[in-house]
Amino acid sequence: MSLAARLVLGGVMLVAGALKVTDPETASQAVRAYELLPEALVAPVGWGLPFLEIAIGLLLIVGFGVRAAAVAAGVFMVVFIAAVASAWARGLAIDCGCFGGGGQVAPGDTKYLQEILRDLGLLLLAVWLWLNPVSKFALESDPHTPPTGAPAS
Repeated sequence: MSLAARLVLGGVMLVAGALKVTDPETASQAVRAYELLPEALVAPVGWGLPFLEIAIGLLLIVGFGVRAAAVAAGVFMVVFIAAVASAWARGLAIDCGCFGGGGQVAPGDTKYLQEILRDLGLLLLAVWLWLNPVSKFALESDPHTPPTGAPAS
């Protein structure tokens, strides 16, 4: 289960970041559409967020620092859920910009419930990985188990 959780959550984070990193202006436009940050923070968040998503995704996929990467991904999901819920509650009509794009859309074209449910599912994967970070094919094994041949402390 942890291997599947690593690959799904890591894959989503990697793809989301990769789709945004090539178009930082559009990523900044998506951040701006939420109307949550002061203008001075919109560009740094729009430019930096994709790189963080890529880094977290890669760590999860290769299985290095899984617990810390899962916590970071979980924090991202909580922030994304709160931002989408806030936009929905305030009557904004925006695309989440989760996989590129973002910004204003027609009021009937919002997908807030689906976005929140998706991110809740990803949050559950992050919690699972925080509780169960050890899995097959990970670069890092159980940090509490000494390496083969090493004396136990």
